[in-house]
Amino acid sequence: MSSPNTPCCVLVAALGGEGGGVLADWLVQCALNAGLPVQATSVPGVAQRTGATSYYLEWLPQPLAPGAQAPVFALTPVPGCVDVVIASELLEAARMVERGFVNSRTTLIASTHRVYTTLEKMHMADGRQDPQRLAGAARSLAGRAVLFDMEAVTVRAGTVVSAVMFGALSGAGVLPWPREACEAVIRGSGKGVEASLAGFAAAHEAASRPMPAETRVSPDALQVLAQANLPVALREAWSTRLAGWPATVQALAAHGALRCRDYQHEAYAADFLDRVQALVQASPEPTEALDEAVRQLALWMCFEDVIRVADLKTRRGRYERVRAEAQARAGDVVRVTEHFKPGIDEVAAVLPRALGHGLMALAGRRGWLGRVHVGLHIRSTSLWGYLMLRCLARLRPLRPRSLRYAQEHEALAVWLAALQQALPRSREFAQALAGLPQVLKGYGDTQVRGRQNYGRLWAACVAPALSGIHDMQAAAEGLREALSATLADPEGRLNAKPVPAGQVRPVFWATPLQRENTLPPAP
Repeated sequence: MSSPNTPCCVLVAALGGEGGGVLADWLVQCALNAGLPVQATSVPGVAQRTGATSYYLEWLPQPLAPGAQAPVFALTPVPGCVDVVIASELLEAARMVERGFVNSRTTLIASTHRVYTTLEKMHMADGRQDPQRLAGAARSLAGRAVLFDMEAVTVRAGTVVSAVMFGALSGAGVLPWPREACEAVIRGSGKGVEASLAGFAAAHEAASRPMPAETRVSPDALQVLAQANLPVALREAWSTRLAGWPATVQALAAHGALRCRDYQHEAYAADFLDRVQALVQASPEPTEALDEAVRQLALWMCFEDVIRVADLKTRRGRYERVRAEAQARAGDVVRVTEHFKPGIDEVAAVLPRALGHGLMALAGRRGWLGRVHVGLHIRSTSLWGYLMLRCLARLRPLRPRSLRYAQEHEALAVWLAALQQALPRSREFAQALAGLPQVLKGYGDTQVRGRQNYGRLWAACVAPALSGIHDMQAAAEGLREALSATLADPEGRLNAKPVPAGQVRPVFWATPLQRENTLPPAP
């Protein structure tokens, strides 16, 4: 501070229910215990998620001299005049940056995790704000930025994020009183003391100890791996693989590897990391295109089939979630009935490739495709229904030999090869190409429609650009527009021209070969 009469200005940005008011009370109590004049005001909000809230505090760095005039504090923060901003979530930190509360004077302490807004959740594709841009703005505009995943620390400690934010403030060294004074105030609150102290200590360490340079693995990625309860040898091996990649890619790759391991096995996760390595080599600098490519790669490699659906529907966590949503009490009986309507193509998808091709050819000759379905109502909470679904889930070792697996991975190889060409040539086109797999979703009719849309977009926008027929910049714009239109109207109904009275609209019938090979073939 420039003088003993210049107050320290602290702005707390949180969400409703996170204990921001408790944190403000703790800070006020610490200041009073230290003999410092202090004032706190709060502004509750109800606009987004569980309600964005802000708490503003000012205190003098030293006690008042005897007979000195009482200070006059401000009730609200002034842009450009805030010393410390702490945010419980990354977008809240970005809001503080946008409103001008973060500048070269400010120490910004924020969590890197996200709580998505309603608009982000409502988007048909990926409407999330780019965390790399949010964090980059925070680091570039703040005089000092302390960023780590407070949500992960909160979950591990079994507490609320207010205690973690308190520890981060103490660990960052922005409070004029020692750590012991903060812990004494927590103990004096008398509620959830042990969990709050554990969260405080973990956050204090995270905020005060910089990441060792030799690890070269981002804290977010390390926390993702630490929470997964992996064998020590596997966690160390994956950390070694992640080292040296851009930080955002590390976190995405860690999530993707865990997803692939859960989907198939450790070798499948290693295959995923090998493919990420190839993408990083094609674009060693961090870009939005690279981030999106890694995310879509993880989703594509874990495509939904009946094996995956059966596995997810019979997990303990799913039944616990259903009971919670149904507000079932202890002793209540909850019955869950699963509705399935498999067709010939879904049966063929899990068969070995040769058998699957044979079944699809036979169904095409007999006219069964799109017409023959079996309606099944399976009560997964019954012994028979549960065992039936678990038997389907147990087919996981046979998945790599299945028709669907072969189709997906052939198309995936072509997409990856195209991305490796595009990343060093045009970031705009690479980013549009990275998002192309968004049209591939589900199974059954939804899957067939997605494959046809993918093949159409590839033939119209991707192939001409890769062959040099179209300029990459123009191709990027065309692909973005076509992809957005397809995601907004996957069935093509909005762009369908009305049929004049008395005129017959031609119908396109996809043959079995077209249904199976809509995606570009592997090279």
